Amino acid sequence: MVVGYSGYYLCRSNLSVLMPLIIDDLVAHGVNPDLAKVRMGLVASLGILGYAICKFCAGGLADLLGGRRGFLVGMGGIVICTALFAVGGGMPIFTIAWLGNRCFQSMGWAGMVKISARWFAYTAYGRVMAILSLAYLFGDAASRAFMGYLLSLGFGWRAIFFVTAGIMGFLFACSYILIKDSPQHIGEEEPPEDVSLMDSSGGDVNVRSFLKTLLRNNAFRLVCVLSFGLTLVRETFNTWTPTYFVELVGFTHQQAATHSAWFPFFGGISVLIAGYLGDKFGRSGRALLILCALVAATFALFSLSYVDAGSAKMTSIMLISAVGLLLIGPYSFLAGALALDFGGKRAGATAAGIIDGVGYLGGYLAGQVMAKISVLFGWQGAFVTLACVAALSSVVAALFAADQSKVFALATTTRAGRTSLS
Repeated sequence: MVVGYSGYYLCRSNLSVLMPLIIDDLVAHGVNPDLAKVRMGLVASLGILGYAICKFCAGGLADLLGGRRGFLVGMGGIVICTALFAVGGGMPIFTIAWLGNRCFQSMGWAGMVKISARWFAYTAYGRVMAILSLAYLFGDAASRAFMGYLLSLGFGWRAIFFVTAGIMGFLFACSYILIKDSPQHIGEEEPPEDVSLMDSSGGDVNVRSFLKTLLRNNAFRLVCVLSFGLTLVRETFNTWTPTYFVELVGFTHQQAATHSAWFPFFGGISVLIAGYLGDKFGRSGRALLILCALVAATFALFSLSYVDAGSAKMTSIMLISAVGLLLIGPYSFLAGALALDFGGKRAGATAAGIIDGVGYLGGYLAGQVMAKISVLFGWQGAFVTLACVAALSSVVAALFAADQSKVFALATTTRAGRTSLS
């Protein structure tokens, strides 16, 4: 699953890495540079919006039809849409192909969450989801470095899109052969699960009741708001870091592609640390980790807005890496371990789909809106905006931590009472 989902990100990061070249291509055909930037930002935003909307359906479909089926359908659709983007000659095809790509992309994570819930015990959810998150972090970093290498060999942006589509096709064939929906497919039993909100809403008899219980749960609503803010920040860096490196720092296209890999690379280190600590300290510990990391990320983002990127290139790289290290670990909890805490093996994908769907409604702003902010106020204004988003998210994280501490205290009291009765 890790290798297969890395292919998802290879066919998602290609737009970010090659955005400067695509903008140059549009300018060469007579489009104003600022207008070309805003138009491509709109393409990115529409893709994220389609991704967000489809996320709400993808989780339920994975719980209903099985994770493996959704994972494979997503891969096949991405191959077609990536090749279509490469043959496109203007905004209409770019928009349609990228929108289709992101809609199929929405099926991957939900499928993995469903498969994971059936293969692994709840006591390992943090570590399992952290390892799977490496697909969109180390996989993303490797993808960006790989595309930087292809640029150094003289590949154009269209050729690289075709290469990524071909690699994804190969990974589709491997995943079709190797991935199984559950241990029952190899004659083994599924591991036990923890008590979840699904159990208090009628189990698998009444999914509507579960959704009602989920949406009324204060902790779940806070997690959705956190997802909105963190996804906005993350998608901004995923989309615009290479462009920032070219426009303000002064890197070449190949250097920008390579150095943009540091953000997901340190994000990968972050999720490994967060996954281990999250399993060690439990649900309330995860909430405190999210709060502490977001407060630190806020300061890093404000610092980034005051850096003279042209004369302090290494400082810019280090601060962007620091944001990845502080932000991505908490982000990985939201539609991963926390979603499985809410929904368990029967509805974990549904919970993940809703959390991710709300998150990518925030991610929609990372495209055209952040492009306009960077045009009007420069990249300094863009980073100040992201720092404010991180600060507001810290307030929500504090509320979530307080809620989880109450839940932990109640659970401890209940267990003590049961022990006394025994």
